[in-house]
Amino acid sequence: MYDAVIIGAGHNGLTCAFYLARKGLKVAVLEAQGTVGGAAVTDEFLPGFRNSAASYTVSLLQPRVIQDMDLARHGLKVVLRKIDNFLPGENGYLLGGRNGLTRAELARHHPEDGPAYDRYTAELETVVPLIQKWLLKSPPQAGGGVRGLPTLLQLGKDLAGLKPDEIRTVHAYATKSAGDILDRHFTGDLAKALFGFDGVVGNFASPYSPGTAYVLLHHLFGEAAGVPGAWGHAIGGMGAITQAMARAAREAGVDIVLGTPVEEVVVERGRAAGVVAGGKAWRAPTVIANVNPRLLFERLMPAGAVAAPVETHMKEWACESATFRMNVALSELPKFTVKPEAGDHLTAGIIIAPSLDYMDKAYLDARRDGWSKQPIVEMLIPSTLDDTLAPKGKHVASLFCQHFRYNLPAGKNWDKVRDKVADQVIATVDHHAPGFAASVIGRQIHSPLDLERRFGLIGGDIFHGKMGLDQLFSARPMIGAADYRMPLKGLYLCGSGAHPGGGVTGAPGHNAAKAVLADRRPWRRRA
Repeated sequence: MYDAVIIGAGHNGLTCAFYLARKGLKVAVLEAQGTVGGAAVTDEFLPGFRNSAASYTVSLLQPRVIQDMDLARHGLKVVLRKIDNFLPGENGYLLGGRNGLTRAELARHHPEDGPAYDRYTAELETVVPLIQKWLLKSPPQAGGGVRGLPTLLQLGKDLAGLKPDEIRTVHAYATKSAGDILDRHFTGDLAKALFGFDGVVGNFASPYSPGTAYVLLHHLFGEAAGVPGAWGHAIGGMGAITQAMARAAREAGVDIVLGTPVEEVVVERGRAAGVVAGGKAWRAPTVIANVNPRLLFERLMPAGAVAAPVETHMKEWACESATFRMNVALSELPKFTVKPEAGDHLTAGIIIAPSLDYMDKAYLDARRDGWSKQPIVEMLIPSTLDDTLAPKGKHVASLFCQHFRYNLPAGKNWDKVRDKVADQVIATVDHHAPGFAASVIGRQIHSPLDLERRFGLIGGDIFHGKMGLDQLFSARPMIGAADYRMPLKGLYLCGSGAHPGGGVTGAPGHNAAKAVLADRRPWRRRA
């Protein structure tokens, strides 16, 4: 008998397990795969070539989680990109990075974009800290009664501290499109593309779709290696994060059971009472799911366990990030036409999407045809920072690509078109770096369907549910259940389908553990 059983050993499940075990709870984590990590794993996809299989870069992982789990002691080492971003265009390039590089580059292209960057960052300094305050807190609960009052009062206090023009700024970023915001500030196409990419990454939307300004913000609240806003690489790939987490959890007393897929949540007398997994019952008064909420309620819950409106809501939980993910083994580094020499720009996130119009067209193509003819591609070459990933003189690159629908039109099937689409992605990079296609000596492909099959990412959604206005904050995953407590006593959600959403953050796992522990206090315990 356990105090808590957690479904899934992804990074949030491991985080939640650690915090519970640290407080003395007996915790089991049940994982279907033969290794921990969920989508944060490292694969050897060609002999001698290793790379992160799905999630691929470090910034959003919460510093408190890193510190509390003592991940450095457990083997995690994060190094910074030497330059954060490199955007090749048809007639030039733009770099983004620390120590004034971004501003200097923007002004190099369009002098007026230097001061515009100052105004833009001033706005972000109003909005981003407000979001950061709520990353490790439950959102206010609509209809939460007395229990919801403290968070509602805290939100009111935070907003009351803002001036009217600051509140208008917050409202704009919460509701408008990234394109609306960026067109107001900047002149240059590459400048707008540099920031606009964050509004559509993992988000099936045009940069002119309302709500993309918030998704842009979601990618700005992190840090790497202690540097706010920086992006980094975990030595050994993203699996190094979850392996370190597993060591921390086991040290705290957590039982991690691999190769044991959960088949059903056990419900007795109107509450969760454990799970059935590996052909046996795992009894516990607390069940915590680190899976997409739609997967939880459609596939793991007994019929009639929750009210019909809850079942309907979860069936309609929108899941589609339109992501196509590849790894490639390279015989040599790419040579970009606009900057052919080897250099620090090859350690960057290389964004192939030179304008907001390009991104908008990619979205429209995918809506009509199933995938973008000229896709948005972010390429990282982590072997420029980590020589453990490839043989000497060789390299690995990750290609994170938008937009590719989960459901294809006209009877097309991902199993039949996967390689054709991969060729198109490689051709997109080759257009900017001639010879790239010839340098590819092996590849690993994850279509949206592959992402669902392997990682349980319903609809191929890397965030466990679209980061739209109707699925954020107090509505994630539904109004009345945004505090990690699901509409069944004893059942909790700790994955990216809960607040604050997707990315390798550890925040939902941390917050769900707080909710579980609060409910175990005698004066808070629910029957």
